[in-house]
Amino acid sequence: MLPALATLFLLAPASLLLATLFPSRPGPRRPRAMLLASRLATWFCLVLAVLACLLTAWEGPATSWLLGGNGIGLSVRLDAISCTMFLLVAFVGVIVVQYSRNYMDGEPRQGAFMAGLCRTLAAVTLLVFAGNLVQLVVAWVAMSLSLHRLLVFYPERRPARIAARKKFLAARLGDACMLGAAALLVTTFGTTDLATVLARAQAIAADAAPPALSLAALLLGVAALMKSAQFPTHGWLPEVMDTPTPVSALLHAGIINAGGFLLIRFADVMVLSMPTLHGVAIVGGFTALFGGVVMLTQTSVKGSLAFSTVAQMGFMTLQCGLGAFAIALLHLVAHSLYKAHAFLSAGGVVETETLPRFARPRLRPVLLSLLLATAIYVLFAWVFGTFVRAEPAVLTLGAILVMGVSMLLASSLQGATTSRLVVQTLLGAAGTTLAYFILETAFTRLTAGSLPAIPRPDGTGLLIMGLAIASFTAVTVLQSLVVLWNQRPLWRAARVHLANGLYVNAIFNRLVGALRREDARHHARTIA
Repeated sequence: MLPALATLFLLAPASLLLATLFPSRPGPRRPRAMLLASRLATWFCLVLAVLACLLTAWEGPATSWLLGGNGIGLSVRLDAISCTMFLLVAFVGVIVVQYSRNYMDGEPRQGAFMAGLCRTLAAVTLLVFAGNLVQLVVAWVAMSLSLHRLLVFYPERRPARIAARKKFLAARLGDACMLGAAALLVTTFGTTDLATVLARAQAIAADAAPPALSLAALLLGVAALMKSAQFPTHGWLPEVMDTPTPVSALLHAGIINAGGFLLIRFADVMVLSMPTLHGVAIVGGFTALFGGVVMLTQTSVKGSLAFSTVAQMGFMTLQCGLGAFAIALLHLVAHSLYKAHAFLSAGGVVETETLPRFARPRLRPVLLSLLLATAIYVLFAWVFGTFVRAEPAVLTLGAILVMGVSMLLASSLQGATTSRLVVQTLLGAAGTTLAYFILETAFTRLTAGSLPAIPRPDGTGLLIMGLAIASFTAVTVLQSLVVLWNQRPLWRAARVHLANGLYVNAIFNRLVGALRREDARHHARTIA
């Protein structure tokens, strides 16, 4: 692809920023010009994203001209990773902006809200196809600051202010790490061009990496953990539910994935530091288990979705820590699409869902479901040649997939069941597993030239994988049998502590001054 042609894709964020210039003064009248401009801008971005994917598939990866000088300016890097993210961001942007037109109808500041959405989408777009480190860092910071303004769109809501304050502090720590990592990479490789940095990193053996690159990988890992709400700085994510629903959808379906995107984008640098990957895997695995267990104790739809996002981000971080970056990219895309739908349709759950009837669980169906899920996985793994590659990271993630499929099967084997229900559930489980293998194979081949091969694990890596399998197995069995303990005093007490996230967030609240008396007085004045 010609560099001049790649440069044209800068029109995508430019169109979004242009839409923010339309009048958006508060008032009772709908900001028709702003609504039309935002809608046209997002659709224009989606068309450009599709075109970028087609051109990259036909011509191969490319980097545009740098609009600037001395390595500072705007440029576009188009490859399998950036095109996938560009298409995802554009698609989610179209949906969220269209939903916001009706959701915010009648709001006096609807125009300002739509401008904030477009501004945030522009920053995310500049981030995902950044062709140089300077642009990537600036877009990283701009995305966070734009999101902060959306989080406090209703400043009178005290929980939203507290959550935004915690998010702001965690984001600034991540920004500092990001800036430090970029400085080390520029110093080591002597360029800001992203493609050149990654190519030179790929040429370095893991055991010959200079200390500066190991430190850069560590800083990138910390920046990603801060951005993706990993334990123990996850507390702000469940508390942003007081923001408008479109902001929640954009956050959970798009911006929260920036941490995972950062690890995937700099995969060639991350694999040069196995200790950093181990640390990322440990934090991600624990966050996944923590978020999944706490999610089960939540009493609100949005609360459950929020801790579901915490768990999913933890699992994606675990995948990156194991070196399975292609699978992590697949997870990122699937989670974004699911979570956008989940948040934008959350209001209909109350009208469509009924209270489920839980049969008294038994251990034998749980063990049988694990056996059936394992058999299904082994069958498709043999068909797709997974055992031929024998990559421990892939097999570990496959074992965790078995846990999820077993939960699906266990629901049909408990209580009064029928052969038809069991067969339908088996077919659904087989279809889900088949879809996973097809998509995993497709993403692995799609990113073969953009991502490094999964590194061979050392002793520590194998230990982490074993702990991950054992932990997810234990949580799966406990989740299946937890109904038996609902009335036991010990479990009822534990449920209270879990519902409050083991009070880790309370410590974070105290650190950021969320419990200060002036906040309480401000809240009282707001109510009065």
